[in-house]
Amino acid sequence: MTETGQEPPWLSLPAEISVQLRPAFADVVEEIISTIPHTVPDYALPMEGRFGQGIRQGVGVALDRFLDLPGTRLPALSEDSKWIYERLGRGEVRAGRSLESLLAAYRAGARVTFRAISRSAAVADLTPDVLLALGESLFAYIDELSAASAQGYALEQSERAGEQQRLRGELVEAVLRGDVSEGTVARLAAAVGWTLPEVVVVATVPSPHVEGLRASLGPDALVAERGTDVVVLMPFVDRPARRRTLARALEGRRAIVGPPRPLGLAAESLHLAVAAGARGLAPGDLLEPGPAVWVEEHLAELIVLAEPLATADLAARVLAPLDRVRPAVRERLAETLLSWLRHSGQRTPIAGELFVHQQTVGYRVAQLKELFGEALEDPEVRFELELVLRAGHR
Repeated sequence: MTETGQEPPWLSLPAEISVQLRPAFADVVEEIISTIPHTVPDYALPMEGRFGQGIRQGVGVALDRFLDLPGTRLPALSEDSKWIYERLGRGEVRAGRSLESLLAAYRAGARVTFRAISRSAAVADLTPDVLLALGESLFAYIDELSAASAQGYALEQSERAGEQQRLRGELVEAVLRGDVSEGTVARLAAAVGWTLPEVVVVATVPSPHVEGLRASLGPDALVAERGTDVVVLMPFVDRPARRRTLARALEGRRAIVGPPRPLGLAAESLHLAVAAGARGLAPGDLLEPGPAVWVEEHLAELIVLAEPLATADLAARVLAPLDRVRPAVRERLAETLLSWLRHSGQRTPIAGELFVHQQTVGYRVAQLKELFGEALEDPEVRFELELVLRAGHR
């Protein structure tokens, strides 16, 4: 039975046809070997060495096995012969060729074999039904050879991809250990074809949001599992276009991107990214999609959040003047105060940020000056106010 549950086409062939055809197969191996280089451009090279031996063995085993099949329910390939064609498929990956070249060689071999059968004196004694079954058997047999080679090709690709990913993971760990000057990083980088950058950023991405991450980031990014998150090590180029490209690749993944660091100090970028995550700079449910957070844009918040109790005490002191207004008013004034501090009192950008009229800005700023008095003229007070407001205190 075939893998589809149907009887193999060679079952309907008379068993004695193998004896009749064997003399016609005597010269077929050499004819196939001489035909393949002219038919398949990738094989247009001398059939010698390991390459020629592999092709010659494959052709010989294939013809011998085919002659064993007529009148039987045997599978197209024995375990031993299947291994040969899987190995040929693996060899195509190692040689850097597509599988199509090998499959084309199989088809060429089938045509040469069928022509040899057609020239055989034994054909004159065969009925049309037997001839039809013989052709069907030959091409069904070639399909089985092709499937075995395709499996070997896929297995080799998978194993190579796994080995490459393992080496890339080792490279990430070596960079984060700071082994740059010891040769380990250079050796691993050469093994995976990664050009050593001068400056990198390290990002963390929660596991629920890593699907398709490697493809989105491209080969320049190293992606490795680390604990419950995935760590991404990327060359940093301080150009807006590259920043936008990276932002698109990380869109919706709740990534936290550490600040740029020289390659030997990549661990610092990771440390700050992890610290930002621990301090809640990426709020919300980690299972839900969310924007990337760039730590270099939130360094003040990170500093403040590092000591939440001290920040709360500072907020209670410097925001005390807002205790005199209703909660709803307090929220609006605190929002205006942060914008006023951020934009150095310029009404136009404040109004644009808050989506209010400039007169409204003027009215609110007047309230703030009435509440805080001369304290708003003190640079140290303004610094403390901006710190606690950026930390989310109101």
